[in-house]
Amino acid sequence: MARVRAALRVRALHATVMRRLVPAAPMTLSQIDPARDATVLLIGRGGAYPALSVALGERSGVVGALSIEAAAKHLNSRDIDGIVLGEGFSLRVVDAFLTVLTEDARFRNLPVVVTAGDLAPAYDLPNLEIISGDAAQVATTALPLIRQHAFEAHLSRTLKAIDADGLIDARTGLLTAEAFERDFASAIYQTQQRGGGLSVARFAFDPDHPRAQFDGARIISRLMRRMDFGAAQDDGSVVVVFAEADLKTAHAVARRLSSVMRHTSHGNRDARSEPSVTVATLLPNDSAKSLRSRLHEGAQRAAS
Repeated sequence: MARVRAALRVRALHATVMRRLVPAAPMTLSQIDPARDATVLLIGRGGAYPALSVALGERSGVVGALSIEAAAKHLNSRDIDGIVLGEGFSLRVVDAFLTVLTEDARFRNLPVVVTAGDLAPAYDLPNLEIISGDAAQVATTALPLIRQHAFEAHLSRTLKAIDADGLIDARTGLLTAEAFERDFASAIYQTQQRGGGLSVARFAFDPDHPRAQFDGARIISRLMRRMDFGAAQDDGSVVVVFAEADLKTAHAVARRLSSVMRHTSHGNRDARSEPSVTVATLLPNDSAKSLRSRLHEGAQRAAS
C-alpha cells in the first residue's frame, strides 16, 4: 500500500502539471523521457559491480560509489533517481544505510534495490526491493521504479518552470537560452554601471554523448550559488555566469562543479561526463558578445 500511495502521488503531480500547462503554452511534456533522464547511484565493490554498471548504464546514467561515505556525498550533491546497493558491505553497514534513508524525508521515497538476499525488509521505504540474482535481473527490477522517480522529478521541475513563466528549462533546471541571453546582457550592464566583478565559465562536454551535457547542467543547477545563472547551449556546452566573482573565484567554483561531474558514466562505453572548462572575466569595455567571444577563443586554444 505504501508503494501504491507513492505512485498515486506521482499521478496527482502529473494531473496538476497537465492542468497548469493549459495557460502556459507553448510548454509541453513531449521531452520527458524517464529512460533517458534517470540517474542511478550504484554502490558496491564486489565482483558483480562491473556487470551491474553495464546493465544499468545501458539504459540510464550511472553514478558509481565504492563506499557508503562516497554514496552519501553523491546523494547530497546531485539528483539521484534510485539506488542499487551491491555486494561488498556487511549487513550491519547495509542496515545503517537503509535506516538513514528511512529517517531522511529527502530520500525516503527513492527506489532502493539491495542485492543482499538475507536482509529482512524491516524499513519504512515504499520502493525498497531486496533481491538476489544476476545483473540483468537486478536492472529489470530496479529500472521501472527508477524511471518513475525520474518522471516525478521532471514533473516537479516543470511546475517550477511554469511558476517562472517558462523562463526555466524544465529538463535542466537552468534558464532557457532566451532568458539567459537577456539576463547575461543585463548583468554585464549593471556590473559596468555599479562596479564589481563578473566572470563566465563554459563547460564543454563530449558532443558524442549528449547525456553528459544534461547531467552536467543538472549538477550545475543544483550546486551553483543563488546569485549565479546559466543555460545549456546548442553546441553541447553549458555557460554559467558568476556574479561578483573575479577570475580566481570563478576558477575555484568551476573546478568544484567539474569535480562533481567526474563520477557519472553513460552506457557500456563508460564515457565520462567531466567537461573541458574555460573561464573568462569581464573587462571594462566588454559587451556580452565580446565576453562570449573571448570565452570561445579560450576554449579553442585549450583544445588545440
